[in-house]
Amino acid sequence: MLNVLIVDDEPLALDVLETYIEQMPELHLVKRCSNALEANEALKNNEIDLMFLDIQMPQLTGIDFVKTLTKPPMIVFTTAYANYAIQGFDLNALDYLLKPISLERFMKAVNKAMEQADLMNNTSGNHIPESSEFFFVKADKKLVKVNFDDILYIEGLKDYVIIRLKNSRVITLQTMKSLEDKLPHGRFKRIHRSYIVAMDKILAIEGNMVEVQEKDKPKLLPIGKNYRDELLELIDKNRL
Repeated sequence: MLNVLIVDDEPLALDVLETYIEQMPELHLVKRCSNALEANEALKNNEIDLMFLDIQMPQLTGIDFVKTLTKPPMIVFTTAYANYAIQGFDLNALDYLLKPISLERFMKAVNKAMEQADLMNNTSGNHIPESSEFFFVKADKKLVKVNFDDILYIEGLKDYVIIRLKNSRVITLQTMKSLEDKLPHGRFKRIHRSYIVAMDKILAIEGNMVEVQEKDKPKLLPIGKNYRDELLELIDKNRL
């Protein structure tokens, strides 16, 4: 069971989320909060696993509030404005729900949270902390530091992965699945059985290809049919 906090300055929005939570036995609502200050106190005094957080709030926005947290729980942003999606993913948000929120879409976000919680419980010794800005991999008989901001995409090659960086690359012995499971899910997206892309490095999508900038020229990565719908759903939230 996940302990849940809901934060929104609109009472109706809180009512909707509370109604949805009551229908899901895997969730326990700890507290409703109408602003970031109330939420901050709730986080201090309770064990919170998942927070549904409105972005547009008085005094302190949801995005700015998350930036103040040293150990945030899993975050699902809720808002009426689609143009905040990329900012949300930059903060490792688990998901991003546009109002009015349907029960189906809410359940999908909860399922992601349950999968993430299971992953963290089962691989607590190997999972990269959501708050981290880097990780280490073994390459060339040493541990090499990789900064998340430097990653363009990750390419799978049998039992190896090639981490393509802005100005270099790192080759390490592990599978795509093992690395995918360890990375912050909101920051990186599997788009093909052989490719994981950094969401903030996507320049464009054309047909079944993703374009990223690799050194001095654009690089096109294929989108697998099993990954296309979920990727486009993320991208669609930030369309104007």
